[in-house]
Amino acid sequence: MRKTFILSFFLLFTINIFAQDVVRTMFYNLWDFPSARIQNREVILKRIVDQIDPDILMVSELESEAGAELILNSLNSTGNSYAMAPFIPSASGDFDHQQLIYFKRKKFNLEYSEAIPTAVRDINYYDLKMNTADAATDPIHLHVFVTHLKSSQGPANRQARLEMVEAFIAKTETLDPTSFVLFSGDFNLYNFSEPAYQRMIDPTNNIPLEDPAQREGNWHENRNFMDVHTQSTRISSTGFGGGAGAGMDDRFDFIMMSSNIRTNEKLKYVPNSYLSFGNNGNCYKKSINDPECDGFYNQETRDDLYWMSDHLPVVMEMTTNKTILNTENFTFESAQPFKLRSSLVRENLQISVNMNFSQTLRFTIYNVLGQKILESSTHKIDEIAIDVSSLSNGIYYIKSNIPNTPTLKFLKSS
Repeated sequence: MRKTFILSFFLLFTINIFAQDVVRTMFYNLWDFPSARIQNREVILKRIVDQIDPDILMVSELESEAGAELILNSLNSTGNSYAMAPFIPSASGDFDHQQLIYFKRKKFNLEYSEAIPTAVRDINYYDLKMNTADAATDPIHLHVFVTHLKSSQGPANRQARLEMVEAFIAKTETLDPTSFVLFSGDFNLYNFSEPAYQRMIDPTNNIPLEDPAQREGNWHENRNFMDVHTQSTRISSTGFGGGAGAGMDDRFDFIMMSSNIRTNEKLKYVPNSYLSFGNNGNCYKKSINDPECDGFYNQETRDDLYWMSDHLPVVMEMTTNKTILNTENFTFESAQPFKLRSSLVRENLQISVNMNFSQTLRFTIYNVLGQKILESSTHKIDEIAIDVSSLSNGIYYIKSNIPNTPTLKFLKSS
């Protein structure tokens, strides 16, 4: 029987906060999902996720919406706990490496989602509102960013990483400085002195970040940091058709947090809860499932991590002094200020607006490549029809200028 080691581990650090609600987060580079040649990886992923039981699962290297839905169906195969944010086609050109989040529908509502284009690949942004008892009067919003920074060493790649982080910083400049922010991803950083990392933690930022693990240093091929290394789970990529080799020797995967999460009781980091899941701290330059890497995480768990990806997931916990309702009174679907009457459309796209909006309503339609196809403006409220009869058959996405609204998908069919 599979043992849920991670839950037992977290209990060691949450014994003094049992009266508070916990928010568990997880980031995972899924390694070319779903095309990588290992079969049934959605099943392997579910076994890993079930051990961690995250309230927010953040992923990268997702290749398609079909892959995203495959994961959702697997996560919900024994229940209906998770919702998926809208899959937004890449606006940056790297169509096979995209980011997404899944979240517990009882704990969070998705208020807004956006893809921030860069010269390398998108940074995805999500505004999650916690389902607390006093959400109407004192809401908690968690602003989640997921990225995959430029890989490899060298000045040009370091500069590309910095420019991507600058795009993230520019977005955080538009947020309230008291906002709670998580910035997660495969950062491809080799040491803490890189300009991209230093830009994140700059104390003069509108929202400065910090490393929950407080493990700054030269992470690359350094035994002193082998307990936080996340790549590579394999000493060789032979037989996998891709991915990294050389064994565990880099800390590429991060969940960074806004500094206020260190001290604010509304959303507060649990000390020592930041982990490289599956890393027993004794696996330098070895495959994660090497028998010599045994310890807290057992062989079965490390085998799953070996086959699933060339990265390990990272996890961290936060607590809140608010009461999380853990009900489905609030749902992702019902929270939308506008809805499509049907996601299958032939001539007219029918839209229902569920809020008052004093400005001119603008709707923009994009194709699967992220190209703008059609725009429509109206002063009408409640029921709106947009003529899409001229569009070719296929999948499209629609976005409005109403603040904090998600991007929705529809299928045009003759």
